[in-house]
Amino acid sequence: MADNENVNSPSTDSGSLSRRLALRGLAAAAGGGALATGLGAGTARATGGGGRPAVRTYVLVHGTHSAGAFWGAIGRELALRGHRVVAVDQPLHGTEKFIPKAYQTQDLRALATEPSPVAALTLDDYERRVTRAVRRAALLGGPVVLVGHSMGGVSVSRVADAVPELLAHICYMAAFCPSRSMPSLSDCASSPEGQQALTPLRQVGDPGTLGVLRLNWRTGDRRELDRFKEMICANYSDAAFLRVLDGMQTDESMAAYGDRAVGRAGTWGRVPRSYLRFGKDRTVATALQDRMIAEADELTPHNRFRVYDFPSSGHLGPEDPSRVTDLLHGLPVRRLAPLHWQPRNTPVDLPEHGGRGDPPE
Repeated sequence: MADNENVNSPSTDSGSLSRRLALRGLAAAAGGGALATGLGAGTARATGGGGRPAVRTYVLVHGTHSAGAFWGAIGRELALRGHRVVAVDQPLHGTEKFIPKAYQTQDLRALATEPSPVAALTLDDYERRVTRAVRRAALLGGPVVLVGHSMGGVSVSRVADAVPELLAHICYMAAFCPSRSMPSLSDCASSPEGQQALTPLRQVGDPGTLGVLRLNWRTGDRRELDRFKEMICANYSDAAFLRVLDGMQTDESMAAYGDRAVGRAGTWGRVPRSYLRFGKDRTVATALQDRMIAEADELTPHNRFRVYDFPSSGHLGPEDPSRVTDLLHGLPVRRLAPLHWQPRNTPVDLPEHGGRGDPPE
């Protein structure tokens, strides 16, 4: 099966699993990290002079245990093609990430109990951070395309539900897209399809006590390192894998994993959407990707996912970023009514604040 072929996505019924299996499924989400199957009316491939794609703003959302820097290569290529790129750091991630002292010293006993401010974060905090970026991007003019990888998909669903009028396209890249039968990332990962994913050999500390899923990416255990690579980027070179590990952070919020993120048909469901399906993904199992696609399409049969298949790619996608860049660059977008600059104190420019790690300017 060649890359970018169409994919069929059968639906599957979910079952209830124990808390232990749910936590195991959450650990599997620690990766970050075709032909069209149909699209709703009112979409077009925006073009500028000479038939070239018009300038867009891509708002890129990273996955669990990751940061905006994850998008460096893809964002650079999009910028070189004339687009604006905003790679969002979620609260207490990336440039403001929390690093446990015991992680720096590799005191594993202390690392198992060191408190984390990340435990206080909820999906509301993540949603506010991304919505703020989308609102500001929309004021620049031109289409806004919102893209999420892995856990970033739950933010995409939430934000598209909150401000669908600002988005010309949403794209899930091997990302979680909760549905009515699997309303949270935790539910998706705990489903029979989600349980096909690989999990880390060990977690650090008790997630229920810490309030975070904590992983030791600096481990010297060869077995653990081999498992990490197989989970997230088995198709990468060893050198590239080490660069990936260097960008990972220890903690991700358990509360955010469990918060509801189901798009509604009348809001999220009216935004054109795409799914980048990675056929050798061992973190968001391919069977789970198929189920999420199918259940989303059942909710909005008039506006279905455009599915782009990468059958040889693991969770982080192809090591060559140009293939993903080409796809994102060419996504069709719907035409939106233009926004106009507003005074700084209007709600268009400044969304609600109060999210931890995202104080008012």
